[in-house]
Amino acid sequence: MKYVQPNKAQYVILISFQVRKAVKVALDKGYRHIDTALAYGNEKEVGEGIKDSGVPRSEIFLVTKLNNTWHHRVAEGIDSSLTSLRTDYVDLYLMHWPCSTDPTNTKKHLPDWDFVKAWAEMQKLPGTGKARAIGVSNFAVKNLEILLNDPSCTTVPAVNQIELHPNNPSPKLVEYCKAKGIHCTGYSCLGSTDSPLAKDKTLAALAKKKGKTTAQVLLKWGVQKGWSVIPKSVTPGRVESNFEVDGWMLTGEEMAELDALPDRFKVCGDGWLPVKVFFGDDE
Repeated sequence: MKYVQPNKAQYVILISFQVRKAVKVALDKGYRHIDTALAYGNEKEVGEGIKDSGVPRSEIFLVTKLNNTWHHRVAEGIDSSLTSLRTDYVDLYLMHWPCSTDPTNTKKHLPDWDFVKAWAEMQKLPGTGKARAIGVSNFAVKNLEILLNDPSCTTVPAVNQIELHPNNPSPKLVEYCKAKGIHCTGYSCLGSTDSPLAKDKTLAALAKKKGKTTAQVLLKWGVQKGWSVIPKSVTPGRVESNFEVDGWMLTGEEMAELDALPDRFKVCGDGWLPVKVFFGDDE
């Protein structure tokens, strides 16, 4: 069979179909927490997948995020997302990054706007009914301190969505959030194909001993740590397998084994942003 390289349009259609199908598969399996973002470019497909599933909207916890270039247009940002998602509200609306990027030049930060001002606008959303709760993402301790100590901050973020896995456990940040009443959600909770986790022998041996996949073990580690986990996949088999984290536990010794993994690896850095947002204050 001759392989034909798909053009960009074909690739976009393929990915769109995969997202739509993956959302339906996930909801059919029993997932009820669906996470997306304007920046992902898949809100429309997520909305279609939700509709295809037939699961009542009231049973789904739907999360999306304010894009960096929309910080000065919060009301427009959430309206754009709601239109794409085909819903009247989201359960949680997050500020994706603490960076107000200039939409005319993404290498620059807006000179007259920042995440504190964006948060002041986001605080108005629950009163409109368009977002039942608001939170942040990728906020280090330093930026949380700036936000929470500003007089304009009258609502503590409900959630801080951050990268969390055994190679990036962020104990100081997690404890800080806990002390402030901010729930943590872990993204990139499986690491990535390039991370040391993918080749870690301790993790592989533990998964084999438990009769589980390495992904299931990593998800269970996060759940037992007390945060929410949001594994990303468009492969139906993996979507279904990642759901199988009930009915078994990691022992204290097994949790300690994963806690003791020596490698440190961050899947998502801040080098592409016009300002620094990670300061090494999470360990």
